[in-house]
Amino acid sequence: MHTDTALVEARLARFVRDKLEPAVYRDAHPLTATAWVAPGEPVPFAEAIAQPFDPVPLGWRWGRAWSTVWFHVTGTSPWADGPPEGTRAEILVDFGYNRSRSGFQAEAFAYRPDGTPIKSIAPLNSYLPWAGGPIDLYLEAAANPDVAGDYTFEPTPYGEWETSPEDPLYSLAQLEIALLDVAVWELSRDVWTLRGLMAELPADSTRRHVVLRALEDMLDVVDPTDVSGTAAAGRAALAPALAAPANASAHRIVATGHAHIDSAWLWPLRETVRKCARTFTNVMTLMDEHPDFVFACSSAQQYLWMKEHHPAVWERITIKVAEGRFVPVGGMWVESDTNMPGSEAMARQFIAGKRFFLEEFGVECEEAWLPDSFGYSAALPQIVALAGEKWFLTQKISWNQVNRMPHHTFWWEGIDGTRVFTHFPPADTYISEISGAELAHAERNFSEKGRAGISLVPFGWGDGGGGPTREMIAAAHRTADLEGSPKVTIGSPRSFFEQAEAEYPDAPVWSGEMYLELHRGVFTSQLRTKQGNRRNEGLLREAELWAATATLRTGAAYPRAELEAAWQDVLLLQFHDILPGSAIAWVHREAERRHAAVSATLERIITDALAVLGSADGDLLAVNSAPFARAGVPALGAGSAVAGNAVDSTEADGGHVLDNGVVRVVVDAGGRVTSLVAHADGREAIPVGDPAAALRVHRDLPNLWDAWDLDAHYRRTVTELDIADEVRLDRDADGTARVVSIRRFGDSTIELAVVLRPAADAVELDVAVDWREQERILKLAVPLDVHADRVAAETQFGHLFRSTHVNTSWDAARFEACQHRFLHVGEPGYGVAIANDSTYGYDVDRRTRSGGGTTTTVRFSVIRAPRFPDPESDQGEHRLRFRLRPGSAIADAVALGYDLANPVRAVRATAPVLPIVTSSHQAVVVETVKLAEDGSGDLVVRLYESLGGRARTTLAFDGSADLAEVTDLLERPLEGEPTAAGAALDLDFRAFQIRTVRFRGVVAR
Repeated sequence: MHTDTALVEARLARFVRDKLEPAVYRDAHPLTATAWVAPGEPVPFAEAIAQPFDPVPLGWRWGRAWSTVWFHVTGTSPWADGPPEGTRAEILVDFGYNRSRSGFQAEAFAYRPDGTPIKSIAPLNSYLPWAGGPIDLYLEAAANPDVAGDYTFEPTPYGEWETSPEDPLYSLAQLEIALLDVAVWELSRDVWTLRGLMAELPADSTRRHVVLRALEDMLDVVDPTDVSGTAAAGRAALAPALAAPANASAHRIVATGHAHIDSAWLWPLRETVRKCARTFTNVMTLMDEHPDFVFACSSAQQYLWMKEHHPAVWERITIKVAEGRFVPVGGMWVESDTNMPGSEAMARQFIAGKRFFLEEFGVECEEAWLPDSFGYSAALPQIVALAGEKWFLTQKISWNQVNRMPHHTFWWEGIDGTRVFTHFPPADTYISEISGAELAHAERNFSEKGRAGISLVPFGWGDGGGGPTREMIAAAHRTADLEGSPKVTIGSPRSFFEQAEAEYPDAPVWSGEMYLELHRGVFTSQLRTKQGNRRNEGLLREAELWAATATLRTGAAYPRAELEAAWQDVLLLQFHDILPGSAIAWVHREAERRHAAVSATLERIITDALAVLGSADGDLLAVNSAPFARAGVPALGAGSAVAGNAVDSTEADGGHVLDNGVVRVVVDAGGRVTSLVAHADGREAIPVGDPAAALRVHRDLPNLWDAWDLDAHYRRTVTELDIADEVRLDRDADGTARVVSIRRFGDSTIELAVVLRPAADAVELDVAVDWREQERILKLAVPLDVHADRVAAETQFGHLFRSTHVNTSWDAARFEACQHRFLHVGEPGYGVAIANDSTYGYDVDRRTRSGGGTTTTVRFSVIRAPRFPDPESDQGEHRLRFRLRPGSAIADAVALGYDLANPVRAVRATAPVLPIVTSSHQAVVVETVKLAEDGSGDLVVRLYESLGGRARTTLAFDGSADLAEVTDLLERPLEGEPTAAGAALDLDFRAFQIRTVRFRGVVAR
């Protein structure tokens, strides 16, 4: 029997390859093409078709990487009275690409002569429908290179226009109009579905043999020399096998049309705009043909691109959204990274996205949709809920290297206790074809079997776009109720979540971050992109604060449009292949330019606002945008700073001792910190014989995914940069002392300055790197004489604790993690806070000392040098700053992080600038001060409890107000929350709770 089965399968495979698939199209006729090669960047349709087009033959080589070629395709339909019954006329185009996947090679967008989009052409979806009449259309063909290739991760020149070879990549291999034989195509879909099902059924199952015999009967009745004439008979032979209903207990799957389009990755942002237009047009063409087809699309940015660049596509989208067929999901500006964006930026992803969907479509998204981001912050559940959403979906955690997440459907609890109903599609893909293998895997893999019975599968070509195809929809229809298969229904994410939550309301709980046990290098790759993000997050906070203060105190115009545009740029550049540093060089060079432009705009807004608040003939005052008072200056205000005494310095053992009366630091002859003591407690923070500010270089060659991954074996090779080529003591005019050491390694130079400022309670480490290494990582090590079994790492609106030990496989797998502005390493009664201005990756461990006790060492990842997809990543000059505060609590760490992120500015004014708002409890931090999004002039303040405990604060506006009320992130009143008539509101906070307060009818003092 086994031999017989194998023979039938071999017979079937050859029939499909050699007879069935070639018979899908027949009666082909060539078409004529002329072409115009765009000289550089893409141009609009009207400009392109006005250019001179030259004849091109079949086989014409075209397409230098990233170029655009416009083809004008003409011809006469050979079927004057329309195509014969049972057929459809379709134009077939082949650009000479391989057909392994869509979205990573040449693509084309087809237009009618009046500029109306028709459909796109890509591998695995290379036809255009033609309704009859003379053939006249234009193809905007994008010669996108397959940068990834077979993912060998070899350095590629294709990541930038300037370095890409000029040789053409593609050829015009096919251009003809032919007849699609509908019966043959339908038979091919029947066979594809049953073959896929049969491959997943147990070898000895009755159902498998029933399917096998049906396929064998089909082979007997279909004449290989006349597939078209006998296709109906073949379908009839398969009909009973396709009609057998699924078991009552079969797993149920909601299949949602999807096209996860990376907003930039192995292509630049401008190409994503075209990918969206091509994909969305394909999708809407399918909707016209299949009434039940539903397509879910996230990322407000991508919709906005259509509105701005492709109005005809946008117009169709608005119609399909109104029909409930084109479904906005996620409610975010882009599918961003969620580990590295700062507090307000993470909130703004939802605020900006949801506002767009509400204002343009009247759609309230209720599901966070992040299938491909690289791990998920523990603060996210609360942010999702405060944005008015209640569900969360991702697939990426299935990529974990070591530990399998125990659930597919569960409640996810964040750091404040908020829970959102969460689903991981057990098909383990967001680009499903709805194949038998994928459906069977979803059912086998589903963790909740016996308690729940439904899952979601996103189907459609993704990453590079393309979206669902008619073949995928056919697969969904054939598996709607098929014995041996899960039951598939095409539906929206909302329809899935409503069913899943109703079926399994008491699902288990996962608490804390969802750490991805892969792609740990993204916390460090492309430092300039990360620094631009951190810098602009801080500048946006300052710009909104001072602009709102200036508007309310002086009546100055609030720069709403400029601030919104700046936010949109920053949010776009937080996309999960941009901020993580895993895109091609083109993307990161553009990110750096855009960040620089945003910074310039924000600096101007800040300068203008402070000028309005001050007076050119006034005294020089210090401006403090941080939410904590410092140096005699109030939080969120300006005043006269208290100067400290100059730092004392003495030489000792070839090194230097710096002392400002608050902190004493000893720097050895190699420029490393051997002692750090706060005078307030006199305790040594640095372990004997294990200096801090130690620089270490490791070999960094991941097994896969160069820019993404940092594999654990990097620790096995290390070069200690313990000898300095030069050490000197410098002094600044304000009394600051700095010990500067210079080290050279390979072709790189590293300058480390240990800096102590007058009256400062922290020592600074200023690292300037001219980095010329590749496939190496630089770490900055800070050993501490602290017995810590965990460290506190800042995340959005709070912090979370991570173990310093590796008791479990989960601990061991988390060997590189993300922090924002601070880490706190503590034991009962003592701790050390470490702040940074621009890095995210770190690792920590605890070691036994020879004399007893343990040392806790934090190592910050300073810079990497992966070669794929950007072979020149991180080359050049960089500067990073750190601060170490001994004898500190977590509250001090919070303040230290804000202090470093919000440098003191200067303004001339005749009187102090009073804070526009104040919070009475130190633990309740004012994160954001701005004017309302709706242009009403109301003041909006966002606060959070920062220490992980209960707190009660009075939030007061400096002036009068008609009403103070608590709102959601979209500034809509929350039912049951406190309100107050007037300019002050008493608020109770639970640990890490975020609250947004809106003051209506404000008049500043």
